[in-house]
Formats: sequence, structure tokens, C-alpha cells
Amino acid sequence: MTHREVLRALSGLLIVLFAAMISSTVVSVALPQIIGSLHGSQSQYTWVVTAMLLASTASTPVWGRLADLFDKKRLLIIAILLFATASLLCGLVQNTAQLIALRAVQGLGMGALQVLVQVIIGTMVSPKERGRYNGYLGGVMAVATVGGPLLGGVITDTDWLGWRSCFFLAVPLTVVALIMLVRTLHLEEARRPETKVDYVGAVLIASGVSLLLLWVTFVDSDFDWVSWQTGLMAGGALVLLAAAAWTELKVDQPVVPVRVIARRDPALAVVASLAVGMAMFGGAVFLGQYFQISRGYSPTEAGLLTIPMMLGVLVASAVAGRMVSRSGAVKRYIVAGAIVLTLGFALLSQIDHTTNLVYIGFGMLLVGCGVGMTMQNLVLVVQNSVPLRELGAASGAITFFRTLGGAVGVSVLGAVLANQVADKIASGLAALGVDTGAGTGGDASTLDIASMPAPVQEVVRASYGDATGHLFLISASIAAVGVLAALCLSRVRLRETVDLAEESREPASA
Repeated sequence: MTHREVLRALSGLLIVLFAAMISSTVVSVALPQIIGSLHGSQSQYTWVVTAMLLASTASTPVWGRLADLFDKKRLLIIAILLFATASLLCGLVQNTAQLIALRAVQGLGMGALQVLVQVIIGTMVSPKERGRYNGYLGGVMAVATVGGPLLGGVITDTDWLGWRSCFFLAVPLTVVALIMLVRTLHLEEARRPETKVDYVGAVLIASGVSLLLLWVTFVDSDFDWVSWQTGLMAGGALVLLAAAAWTELKVDQPVVPVRVIARRDPALAVVASLAVGMAMFGGAVFLGQYFQISRGYSPTEAGLLTIPMMLGVLVASAVAGRMVSRSGAVKRYIVAGAIVLTLGFALLSQIDHTTNLVYIGFGMLLVGCGVGMTMQNLVLVVQNSVPLRELGAASGAITFFRTLGGAVGVSVLGAVLANQVADKIASGLAALGVDTGAGTGGDASTLDIASMPAPVQEVVRASYGDATGHLFLISASIAAVGVLAALCLSRVRLRETVDLAEESREPASA
């Protein structure tokens, strides 16, 4: 495709990617009101996000493998229709159980759209030129990831819209994208009938990760760390994941291509992507909750307060994408981004319910810059190391681990937050002379702050604010692992051809 044809098709791809990404973030600021309206708890708050991320994680490598087998444009159309239908139904739910289930279906479509957009762009342009287009891609993902809370806050605070419109938003966007792509996207498909999909591996991976996250959610609150429930859930998860690893090593075409990610650079990119995934999803979800519950801001104000993070991701992804395309070197930007990301989390780890907003804004700006410099460049590292015939599986693998990082991050951080908040509220109420055994301490799990007496509100807000800093201390520790992985990446230049040449790449200085 010519540059003009690529830009025309890219417009539709960017719109559909924006719809997929914003569906995860636009509800983040509205979640306290959504869960309060549906009479849900803190654990259900976490699982509204985790269910979508988990379904997206489990399905991403399957969609990547299907892209190597079937017509990519047709798969994209199917994914758009699935995603739009689930988004519409999410806006019509009557309880949290329905919402969690439909968010999982929505996650299937989200996983497909994320990987298919990257695979299609990889089919159209070479890795070196892809840096320029990935700058646009990263910018759209940045605006959707961090700008979603702002848009969600405005929608939630608008009387004639309400929180249900946060789900309806994706429907017109996907319809517009569908029309554009049908008219502008033209790919030469190379049929590969020998390609197979490892459904057994996909089911084992999804089951193992789901069971592990369920254990993380309920341990130390519904049952003890040392208990038969822990043995059953944690042990069962390990058995399922071990079976998945064995299956992936034995099958000819695994859903997670071990042969690809076992190479040095893809393996290191996977490790770094886990940290980036936690930053993308965990930061947006829990910062929105912090601003509303702990600081008492409205959804719109909470969205406005996340602008520093959005600005950092947007500017850093666009600038880094341009510079990568110009030089062909990618490692330096990933290393710098991982370091900045860690510093941002370290600053946010010091916040409590009275922290100056300028300080918080600077920490969010650093986190945003770190995500913008690393997110799409890690995809480039993996795509640069594989031939065109493996592009779908490789892109699916890196997206899989990034989304897995998000799912694990939201689930683990949500469980830590719920437990810490419960302990802090119990201590605070005891200091007020309130008998927590009589049931008042149960408010630790509810997000309906407005219905509480004023003294109890103060305790709850302080508890959420003081507990949030601990979450980002955990995130900073994990991001530091991403720095080590980035430092160990090879110094290579991105190739200028769409397919991988038979001869090995010559190392070049980065």
C-alpha cells in the first residue's frame, strides 16, 4: 500500500483502536458511581475491570494466531461487531453480576481489536517505517488510556447522559470505523492452511490465570493464607499453568509461541511489558478512585486531574515514535521510558489523603512519559525479530503479556487496597469509639460514601488516601524489574523490509 493508502486505512484502524482502549478507561472514573448505583462492593469494583482485562488477555494470542490463518480484514469486522454488541449490552445491565459477565465478553472483542490493528499495520509497512505510524498508534492509545477518565467524568456528571452512556460511547465509534475500513482497507492475503490454533493451550492459560486472580482477590479477606481454599485455588492454578506450559512446548503451533518469546529480546520485552501493563491500567483505575473517594472530587474533576498523565503519554509516544523511525534505534527510548516510569511510581508511592496536587500531577506526568516511551516500542522489538508469517502470533504474544500485566496489576492492587482500607477504617472507627463488630466496619467494602455520617466519611476518605500510596510502592518495585529487562535488550536497528531477510541481522550501535 502507498503512504496515502496506508493513511486512509490507518484512520479507521485508529478509530477502532481508540474505541477498544477507551472502553476500558472511560468507566474508570465512573466506577464508584456505577458500583454504588448497582449496590456492589470493593471486590466487585476490581472485577468489573479485571474481567475485561482477563478475557482480553486470554483471547489475544488466539486472535493473533487466527490472523495468520484467516483473512485479517474479515476477522477485524467480526471483532468490531462483537465488541459493539457487548458495549451496547453493558449499558443496559441491572446488577454487578451482569456487568462483570458482559465486560468479559467485551474483553474478547477488545483483545481482538488490539492485536489485529497491530498485525494489519505490520502487514502494510516495514518495522522501521512502522515507528512513525506507531507514534500515531501510541498517541491514540495514550489519549484513550488516560483521557478516558476525563471523558467518563464529564459523561457521568451530565444529567441527561449518566454512567450508562460511558458504555454506549463505543458503539457509534465502531460503526464509523467499520464503514471506513470496509471502504479503505485492502490487503493481499497469503493463505496458510497449515496454520492451526491451539485451543487447548488457550483454555488452560485462561483457566489458570483466572483461578489465580480469584485467589488473590479473596485471600486474607474471605479465608486465610494457610487454608484449604488457598491450597485448592492456588494449587489448582499452578497445575493448570504447568499443564499450559507443557502443552505450549509440545504443540507445533502454540497459542503463545514459546520459540519466539524464548529468544533474548522478545523475552526481555515481555518482562518489560508486564510492568507497562500495570502502569496503563492500574494507574488509571486507582488514581480515579483516589481523587473521588479520598479527595472528594466529582468524576469530571477527577478526570481533569489525570491530564498530566495523558499529556505525558501523548507527547512521549509521538516524539519517541518519530525519533525511532528516524534513527532505527529503539533500545535507548525503552530504557529511558522504563526509568522515568519507575521514578513516577516512586513519587506516587508517597501520597496520602492530604498530598499537594502539584506533587501528584508531577508524578503522573512521569508515569505517562514512561508509558509513552515504552509501550509501542516494546511491540516493535518483538515484531522486528520475527518473519512476516509469525507476525500475528508474535504481536498477540506481546499484547497478551502486556494485558496480563494489567489484569494481574488491577487484581493484586485491588486486593491489597481492599484489605488495607478495611484495616485502616476499623482502626479509625475504633478511635472514634465506634463498635466495628456491630457492622459499621462493613462500610469498608462499600463505595456509597455519601450515605455515611460525616465522621465516618472522614475516616473512610483518609483510609483510601493513605492506602493508595502503598499500591504505587508495589508498582514502583515491579517497574524496576522492567528497567533491568530494558537494559539487557540487544542493541539492534529496526529492519527496513516488511519481511525478515534470511540472513541474520548485523548488530548496530544504539
